[in-house]
Amino acid sequence: MKKSINKSEFRSEFTNYNRSKNFSYEGLGALFDFLEELEESTGTDQELDVIALCCDFTEYENLEELQQNYNDIETLEDLENNTTVIKVDDERFIIQNY
Repeated sequence: MKKSINKSEFRSEFTNYNRSKNFSYEGLGALFDFLEELEESTGTDQELDVIALCCDFTEYENLEELQQNYNDIETLEDLENNTTVIKVDDERFIIQNY
């Protein structure tokens, strides 16, 4: 049994699981859009697993913050060559952890 949710409900699920601090409000919106596009491009429904998403994805304020965890990354292009990057705004982004 599956239930479709909208962006607002998606954000609420993170609050319900006490994970609202894992991503910014805007970051959750970008992650939701990414997952919806993934569903459309693959034709496969995604199951919402808040804990798994928090383990699989991390939001960073900027490249310098990311480089504290991934010191082999020098540019955003380097990062995009290694993993999925979801842009939140001009500085912030979410990556699929690797």
